[in-house]
Order: sequence, then structure tokens, then C-alpha cells
Amino acid sequence: MTMLTTSLVAPDESAPILDLSIGDLLRRVAAEVPDRTALVSVAPEREPRTWTYAELLSDAEHAAQWLLERFEPGEHIAVWAPNVPEWVVLQHGAALAGLVLVTANPALRGAELAYLLDQSDSVGIAYAAGFRGTDMGAILNEVLPQLKGVREQIPFEGWLDQIRDNHSDDRDLPTVDPGSAAQLQYTSGTTGFPKGARLGHRAMLTNASYIHRRAQSSEATVWVSAMPLFHTAGCGMAGLGTITQRGTLVLCELFDPTLVLDSIVTWGADHYLGVPAMLRGLLAHPDFDSYDFSRLEVVLSGGDTVPPDVVTAVEDRFGVRFTTVYGQTELSPIIAQTSPDDSTDDKCHTVGRPLWNVEIAVLDPLTGEVVALGEVGEICARGYQQMLGYYNMPDQTAETIDADGWLHTGDLGTLDERGYLRVTGRLKDMVIRGGENIYPREVEDVLIQHEAIATAIVVGVPDERWGESVAAVVSLSSDVTPTGQELHDFVRTHLAPHKTPKAWYVADELPTNAMGKLQKFRLRESIVSGELAPLPQD
Repeated sequence: MTMLTTSLVAPDESAPILDLSIGDLLRRVAAEVPDRTALVSVAPEREPRTWTYAELLSDAEHAAQWLLERFEPGEHIAVWAPNVPEWVVLQHGAALAGLVLVTANPALRGAELAYLLDQSDSVGIAYAAGFRGTDMGAILNEVLPQLKGVREQIPFEGWLDQIRDNHSDDRDLPTVDPGSAAQLQYTSGTTGFPKGARLGHRAMLTNASYIHRRAQSSEATVWVSAMPLFHTAGCGMAGLGTITQRGTLVLCELFDPTLVLDSIVTWGADHYLGVPAMLRGLLAHPDFDSYDFSRLEVVLSGGDTVPPDVVTAVEDRFGVRFTTVYGQTELSPIIAQTSPDDSTDDKCHTVGRPLWNVEIAVLDPLTGEVVALGEVGEICARGYQQMLGYYNMPDQTAETIDADGWLHTGDLGTLDERGYLRVTGRLKDMVIRGGENIYPREVEDVLIQHEAIATAIVVGVPDERWGESVAAVVSLSSDVTPTGQELHDFVRTHLAPHKTPKAWYVADELPTNAMGKLQKFRLRESIVSGELAPLPQD
């Protein structure tokens, strides 16, 4: 292993970049293993539905022909649905047709959906009948009158039969440039207004293959995932990644602990992908110890910080090895990952080493210079996998990708001499108190050691004297509510005075986005507006 002398990791070019479109890959794998199971769709109280690679390609080609009767290559069509198999067929059909798929969170309500369809210039939308009791068709009908650009509505109910019965399949499908946009994925909105990141075929496929390679997936791997398809983790890491390995994706329509655990055992999964909240849900299942996980080899997680207790509990109770991924939508999405062979310390406290063909640097937020090893700075990346830009947002694109080609993640972190990356917080979350930089993660890591605290969030709030002061919002692990003074004294035994929160708040629920990431900006707003009442000091 070459040791670093500064916080800059050169790209490892020992793995190939897949110069293919999503359609190219499906055609190739279907030709090689036509009878292997490609997709299994599972849902509570419904029989599984399965597709071989030959069947998936056939449906995708029928879908492409059907779509090209209605749309032109290069146009944008949205998909608004939970993890139904029609979503996967549409993903591949749109790719074969040269269309750009705009992925929409099925939990969106009217105004949010209207924004996405309008901002993305979507000319069509495919949708499910409902999601968690919501009538999606009714919501769509409410917003359609204000969306003049949407000319086609495609209900998923009965759609597969419709495309299979379509016999006008004599049209030549277009040649799709692997460097062109495959999808428009909207940022998860932890800091406010969503932006549509344009992600390329080559970038998504190559990145997915690298994630599986680092996770030690083998030929014909079986992955179980309940990660939402509208996000890169669901449709990319799990969906496209299993195809690069000629494997099988067992797709859970929703996250239900019983459904997921049953699927892992029934389908002989060797890999499972889930965010920390999902893993906690599985571990808390009352019948967990009755399941046989002997075929499960690796559990992957990410999307937010993976607490050390989750890493160790997963490895011990599932009897597996753990790997953590780190990235963001704009990076298609992963740039660093731990190996199943890494030490427990590295799995618990780092996000691993860079994946292949990506360059990573930790830069000084003020000067843009590479910082010394171990020094905190902004994590930046460049390479094949970065987005093609935010759709119709040139200013925001220029703010994110600088003149030297570095994509600025907005995350703070450090690199060690081995090239292992630690994430220490968000640049926008950094509190500047009287000229002192305070990193919320450092304070949060201390607070969660308190026996009464389940989760802790630290934010900066306006302060007339210091510019900003530190405030903490906690959720409790018991019925006993500590006083502000008690928490103050606890933190002071670990940290300097200027890092100790000045104000304390309790929230029953902490705001998160669809991926389970905490939205600190909403907590900050609640404190400033007086919506959250402070804890008494004594």
C-alpha cells in the first residue's frame, strides 16, 4: 500500500470503466445467461413475481417500442411509484429508447410533484395507483392542469400487458451514447430546494460495478434490497449493480422487517443493502433469532453515518461482514467504501478507501488548497462518475463543480496516510462562534454517549455576541428528561467550553428526508421561530 503524504488520493486505474449504456449491458447479460433469474418482486400478502434475463430484456424492448410511439429520444419522462417491478421495466425500456428517466419520490405531494415535473421538463409520467394509502392518481390529476408540458400519463396498472400486446416492434431502437444522461435524480433536500442531477449511463453502471466489486459480490450474486428505486441506491447500487454481476435482485416493494428477513432466507441472499434505520428495524424484529442467515455474507449500509453499535451488532447477530459506502447523488453515487475485510475500527470510524478511477482530495474551504493529512477540510472528488450538471441550473452547477473539475460535496472530512476517509460533518453545518470553527459531529458523538439520549443534533443559531452559538436538539431513550445543566456538565467533561451547547431542546421526532437523512436546516428553523421550547437549565 502506497502511503499518502498529503490529503490527495490519485485515481486507481486498475479496474475498467464500463463504456456501455444501460440497454447495452442488459442485452449483453441476457445473451450470456438468458435463463438466470434477474428480478424477483416481493410484497406483503402477494405471491412473488419473477423475471429471467431473457424475460426482462423482452419486456424492456417492448417498453422501448411502446415509449417511442409517444416520445422522442432525449425527452424526459418521470416515474412516480414505489418499488414495483414496472419501475424496473420502465428504467430499462427508457434506457433502450434513449429517454431520460426522471425519478420521483412516491411520497411527494401535489406541489412537490408539480415542481419536479415542471423543473425537469418532463413530457410524460408513469405512476402507481397508490403508496401507503395515498391515491397517487388523484394527486396527479390535481396538478396536471398547471403542467402544460406533460402530454402523456401512464398508469402502471395493466401497463405490462399493454406493452406485451403491442405488436408494432419493427422500429430500430436508437444507438445510445454511454456518456449521455440516463436519469435525472433529484437531490434529497437536506438543505432545502431539490436540484436535478443529470447522471450518465457509463457513470451509473461503472459505479455500481465497483460497489459490488468492493463488497466482494460474485457471479450470480443474490441481493435483497428495499431501498427506494427513485434513489441511486435502489436503482443503481442494487438494481444495475446486480446486472453487472449477472446476479439476481430481490426487490422488496417496501421496507417491512418481516418481508425483508423472509426474503433474505427464502431467496438465499448473499448480500443485503439497507440504511442504518432499516438495520435497526431488522435487529429489533421479535423473531430475529429464529432466522437462518447462513447464506448471507455481506451487509452494506450508508446514506448517513453508520453508528459503531450498528456495525458490530449486524456483524455479530447476522454472522456477516459489514461494508459502509459514502457518496452523494451527484457522484452516481459512491466514491469511497470499506471492504468486508477491513478492521472493525475502520468499519466503525471511516468510510473506507476511494473506489477505482476516482480522485479524492480534502481541500481548505477558504483557500481551496489541499490540507495536511488528518486535517479537516471539504471532501472533493473528480472523475468519470460525477454528474453531467444540475438540469437547467448553471449557477448551482458552477457552485458545485469548480474550474479545476472538483465536485465539492459540502461534507467535511479527513484522510489518513492509508487513504482511508473519515466524514466529520457538513460544511454548511459548521458553527463559527467568534471566529472558532466548531464541528457539530464532534459534539454529537459525545452527547450520544449519555444514557438518556438516543439521538443528538447540534446546530448553529444566531447570537448577538458571538455571531453564532451552539444549540443541541436531542431525542430521549427513556422517560427520564435530563436538565440542560446536567447535559452541559456532561459535555464539559469531554469538550472545551466554546464547543458546549448554550441551549438545549427535546424533540419527539427529528425531521428526515425520504432516505432517512436528518434535515438540520428544519431544526434550525424550529429553534429560531420558537417552535421548539428549550429544556429548563435546572
